[in-house]
Amino acid sequence: MRYTLGEKGMRNGSEATPRYGRVREERVAGKESGVSAIECRGLTKAYRGRRVVRDFSMTVEAGDIYGFVGRNGAGKSTVMKMICGDVAPTAGEVVLFGTAGPTATGAAPLAGTGLSGDVRRVGVLIEQPALLPNLTAYQNLMAKALAWGIVDGPARCEEALRLVGLSGAGNKKVHGFSLGMRQRLGLALALLGSPDVLLLDEPFNGLDPEGTRAMRNLIVRLADTLGVTVVVSSHVLDQLDRMATRYGVIADGSMVREMTAEEVAAECGGSLRVRTADPARSLALLQEVYPAATFRAEPGGVIVVSGAFDADAVARTLAERGQVVLELSREQRDIEDYFVGLMEGGHRG
Repeated sequence: MRYTLGEKGMRNGSEATPRYGRVREERVAGKESGVSAIECRGLTKAYRGRRVVRDFSMTVEAGDIYGFVGRNGAGKSTVMKMICGDVAPTAGEVVLFGTAGPTATGAAPLAGTGLSGDVRRVGVLIEQPALLPNLTAYQNLMAKALAWGIVDGPARCEEALRLVGLSGAGNKKVHGFSLGMRQRLGLALALLGSPDVLLLDEPFNGLDPEGTRAMRNLIVRLADTLGVTVVVSSHVLDQLDRMATRYGVIADGSMVREMTAEEVAAECGGSLRVRTADPARSLALLQEVYPAATFRAEPGGVIVVSGAFDADAVARTLAERGQVVLELSREQRDIEDYFVGLMEGGHRG
């Protein structure tokens, strides 16, 4: 049966076919196989001789919620556009789902894009969602479903609206939508076709606290319950901190560092500031007793201890070894300061 936008509206009270339930097992299998969802290898992009992305490499594992962090103009959006094939790299390549050369479906790589793999497995919400304001939410989705030749388009559109919490607004025209509703509809468009990877560029922009929380919870649910790999570019670091499993930091078009959420937590976790009458002797003692901890000597005879340590045990060790403790205080590093430091370090480099 063939549908046009005017032939069928949103079916009130209907249940969409649970397409995502049928593909979750495939995604879990892909995660367990160790195949990366996205690999960027030596990506470079130049406009009129000016390189905005340079020798950029990034690995996103299947099932990650990958927090992509960088200043405005660092190259985040350009990288995401190269991943989804909207922009062709000047050099380098993007490998999707471990597929090199022809795709798993037998299709050739997209000419001139530097892409290897099936780009239709990637859903995209970059910058503002491209919406048709005089159509309803459901019709916006159907327009894409028809353009992509998606099988069972009406049910898949209803399912996407349900996933983003817009089931009750499917028959409403988009020009009356709030910014938060537009963001949700943009996410529904990205989800249409059951992508294995979502690229979300600043999805929290313009949202109020309630809308931000709802968007964050939705992203986590997509990853946890549906097995979707998500790359999120955002300046709202406290939101990333609540959901990201891995991070990548970009500065001046180059990758500064990739790390896990556990590594970030350890490096932003509590540190101990120690000052004694004999800092050199105290440092040697502590390094001997706590080989798994990290120590940093600072001006004024201050020793900063981070990593695996117990503050009470450190104090006892120093006292038992006859060290006079002048200061012993805990410090907590702010995650914003942490990422700003990484970006500034990359910028200087």
